[in-house]
Amino acid sequence: MGDGHYLAGLDLTGRKVVVVGGGGVAQRRLPNLIAAGADVHVIAVDPRPTVEAEPAITVRRRAYAAGDLDGAWYALACTDDPEVNAAVVAEAAAARIFCVRADDAREGTAVTPASGRHDGLQFGVLAGGDHRRSAAVRAAITAALADGTTLTVDAAAPHAAGVALVGGGPGDPELITVRGRRLLARADVVVADRLAPGALLDELGPQVEVIDAAKVPYGRAMRQEKINEILVDRAQAGKFVVRLKGGDPYVYGRGFEELQACVDAGVPVTVVPGITSPISAPALAGIPVTHRGVTHEVVIVSGHVAPGHPDSLTEWDALAKLRGTLVLMMAVQRLDAFAQALLDGGKPGDTPVALIENASRPDQRLLRTDLAGAAQTAREAELKPPAIVVVGPVAGFTDADRAIGF
Repeated sequence: MGDGHYLAGLDLTGRKVVVVGGGGVAQRRLPNLIAAGADVHVIAVDPRPTVEAEPAITVRRRAYAAGDLDGAWYALACTDDPEVNAAVVAEAAAARIFCVRADDAREGTAVTPASGRHDGLQFGVLAGGDHRRSAAVRAAITAALADGTTLTVDAAAPHAAGVALVGGGPGDPELITVRGRRLLARADVVVADRLAPGALLDELGPQVEVIDAAKVPYGRAMRQEKINEILVDRAQAGKFVVRLKGGDPYVYGRGFEELQACVDAGVPVTVVPGITSPISAPALAGIPVTHRGVTHEVVIVSGHVAPGHPDSLTEWDALAKLRGTLVLMMAVQRLDAFAQALLDGGKPGDTPVALIENASRPDQRLLRTDLAGAAQTAREAELKPPAIVVVGPVAGFTDADRAIGF
């Protein structure tokens, strides 16, 4: 391999990309591959929950075998077995497929730059294998573009040990706060939820430990007590830990439980609020949750527990009598029960309802219906989490549908 690399932008739209391995490296790389429109195939014996649950890719739970790169345009060897990675690179080279080798970049035929985005601009940084330096330069470029300041690079400034509970917003990596992104760039350890903006993980240097704390609905999940233990243990080991969450840490994110665990253990902890989906998802779909003369209240309700369940803390009859906006989170699985509870409480069946799937992501989808037909609409359209359900007059607003975005 020569002394440097030739930077190029690959058009992967609709083209097959094979990722061998389903661990932390794959978790970081997948969001940008998906955003590029690639036809992504993951081959892994034991993929992380976040990887396995990603609906936009094909996952095969098995070991790599010769021939798995057939038809591929690009490949990534991301396993923790050097022999497997070497075999993937060898097959790719024989087929003239550019291949990234995660454990030893020099043995691959391509490298992944530290990349970033700002206002339609994409940029990448290569530093001859010095991953900390490339990550630091990328972070500095991102900050300079965001606030218009002079570009300064400080690759050697560690953050004090502790924990930051960071809200990542609804999914679009540009919707994290400036402070959240700055702290993420300085993390030694990142503990990430499934709904955290995955593209942000691709901005981390390879020295950063990424822990998948995915809470896949009705699937595999890391227990909250284990998450708390990891946050405390890593911080007490002298690491700066970022707990990256989707939305806001305190809106059904169990952030305060994590703060309590840190405080009880004497670990310094800070909270960085995030843009929460029950407000932002409707806005991104053209629906205001409040409007003068229409609604004087917004109520956000968890759909984690069914109406009538002994653990339910929600008074559905009271909600049915409200005239404002009702936003249901985590409600896809039990939407029929929630709609029936509101109907039984007296809310009219023709009350407008909006179903918003994958808010802020390229595959965002908006479905309009009414309360009586909400469950059937969701079934027929195969609505999948994450999705927000908006009930009330504002859900029928359509003016923003005709607006021209820019």
